Amino acid sequence: MPDEDQRRIRPNGLTIRRLRHEQGWSPRDLLEAISEASERATGIRRTLSPNLLSGIEEHCEVIPYATLTLIADGLDCDPVDLFDADGDDTPALRPH
Repeated sequence: MPDEDQRRIRPNGLTIRRLRHEQGWSPRDLLEAISEASERATGIRRTLSPNLLSGIEEHCEVIPYATLTLIADGLDCDPVDLFDADGDDTPALRPH
């Protein structure tokens, strides 16, 4: 069984974009918020590349669960709120 943080999931890119817009943030602002949240939580500044964020928002690119938690921390929300559940209650898990 793969490490839980490495499970591949499909996030809801439109939800991520909507939450970013509700904050009045540009993509760069969200990347900075992710980095700051990561540093507060772990002491290490981790973030995403602008291209990855764009792929997530525009194409719902499949990512590891750990990446989704970084985004959720930056948006100050629960990672479950960012799943693309395709209309049901379970996250869209993708095998390795």
